[in-house]
Amino acid sequence: MTEKPTGNHSKTILYIIGGLAFMAALVFGFNSIGLKSMVETMKPLVEFLTPYMAFPERASEHSLKMDAMMVAVHLLMLVLFLGWSAYFIYVLIRFRESKHPKADYLGAQNKRFTTLAEFGVIAAEIVLIACFAVPLWAEVVVAEKFPQKSDNPVIVRVVAQQFGWNTRYQGKDDTFGKQDVRFISPENKFGYSPTDNAGNDDVVPPFNSMTVPTGRPVIIYLSSTDVIHSYKVVPLRICQDAIPGLVIPMHFKANKPGNYMITCAQLCGDGHAKMRGFLNVVSPSEFDKWLLDSAPKPKTTNAPPVNLE
Repeated sequence: MTEKPTGNHSKTILYIIGGLAFMAALVFGFNSIGLKSMVETMKPLVEFLTPYMAFPERASEHSLKMDAMMVAVHLLMLVLFLGWSAYFIYVLIRFRESKHPKADYLGAQNKRFTTLAEFGVIAAEIVLIACFAVPLWAEVVVAEKFPQKSDNPVIVRVVAQQFGWNTRYQGKDDTFGKQDVRFISPENKFGYSPTDNAGNDDVVPPFNSMTVPTGRPVIIYLSSTDVIHSYKVVPLRICQDAIPGLVIPMHFKANKPGNYMITCAQLCGDGHAKMRGFLNVVSPSEFDKWLLDSAPKPKTTNAPPVNLE
């Protein structure tokens, strides 16, 4: 009884180990450069391709990172398209019937080129995921990445409904009133306690209206009163589902003044197409003035003056 040769198996194991080590080194190398440095390096290319890829205007701090990742993904798709198209044309010519009238059922024996190409695609995809997508995702959702109190963020509560957006800002005391689901009603979308005075100075803008300053972080606490909606502002590159029963935080920093449309990115009913709001991005001084002008006015009484004589 003879033993089967194990040379091929050993080579396969070595190739796998070498491939994994190479990919790990690749990811480590790109991560050591950092997402910010890679994006800055790609910025000229992103700016050049923006008109051809029909990117919307960029109005937030992280929008360039999003577009850089999109450019990297499309470049990989372009390389794959051109590479496999060229290989397909080569195969059609190389193995045409006129040159090979009799079929060869063994086919090509040397697969080194295609194997290297497949490993190259895998390596590129791992770099995109591990060095672009995951760090960018972490910046948006990881709690430690959220703006801290020392960053002086603007805190906004947003409640979606069929079919619009309710917003509420902290007043002078920088404190929202207490909330409870038992107090939610058509007149009280946020469920604030009527006996808690902390919410009396909160700023409540008009329906479907929101204002934020440039250069200052904004944290939105998002929820819904009825079905699943999705808060989306394309120029800011932000999109987050609003789910009934949950309060989901999201954050961004706008860097370009303008009036941007808030749309719902989830099919939420027969009025979904009309569920539009507007996010007004202004300078910090204009925001402070808007917040002051929008604050609740002190309640006055119409009682006649008392005659003390």
